[in-house]
Amino acid sequence: MAQLELANVEVRFRGTIWVLKGVSLEVRQGTCVTLLGGNGTGKSTTLKAISGLLRAEEGTVTDGSIVFEGSRIENKDPEDVAKLGIIQVMQGRKVFEHLTVDENLRAQAYCLPGKGTRLDRDLDMVFDYFPRLREVRSQLSGYLSGGEQQMLVVARGLMAHPKLMLLDEPSLGLSPILITEIHRLLKRINEEEQITMLVVEQNALASLSVSDYGYVMEDGRVVLDGDSDRLRENPDLREFYMGLSAVGDAIKYREVKHYERRKRWLG
Repeated sequence: MAQLELANVEVRFRGTIWVLKGVSLEVRQGTCVTLLGGNGTGKSTTLKAISGLLRAEEGTVTDGSIVFEGSRIENKDPEDVAKLGIIQVMQGRKVFEHLTVDENLRAQAYCLPGKGTRLDRDLDMVFDYFPRLREVRSQLSGYLSGGEQQMLVVARGLMAHPKLMLLDEPSLGLSPILITEIHRLLKRINEEEQITMLVVEQNALASLSVSDYGYVMEDGRVVLDGDSDRLRENPDLREFYMGLSAVGDAIKYREVKHYERRKRWLG
């Protein structure tokens, strides 16, 4: 049975702008699932529909259902969703810039009832996953590098003891080395802490290398899904999202006038 299930979810903003057009997906407990697609396909909106953050942007789930551990949660207040154990790590490395690394982590620990009682143990846990944060724990987070800030927002999410982590573009703006490191750490956390993860990414190759299952979105709909290993070998996915040919060679788009392959899912 799925821990999280979306069935034919539609989302509109301000009652008129139709963004999600019947999204259905499921995430099984303890797995890492990736949600792929280009800009504007509805990936981030899907996460916000789950976490309840749509309301801040005048968005509403107008049809379908979102079920977490047997209970419907669509259009619940975000604080109520968080209390169920669903924590979203927002896109853009949103740290409290005027607070130190240590203060950022402590702020998260105290945001939910009773979580501060395990503070020292929780700090040791996140510093074990992110030893660099231990080294800079007294620094203001606004002066950290992009990679350090990304580590901090993931670590801050861990302090809330989530059952399900929603991660929005964790590799955005990072170097190739840091992208690999962040995804390696996410996989380790997923396996060791048994925290279910739904990860939104544009970097298909990096995300599919550490996930169990994947969904591809286009124009507010899921158009393709499958085991991550199978999706990595899909010729359309390799060409349009990885820039690779059928034999694994990088495609030089400057040398071609148009894509030779049309996405089969578009008909």
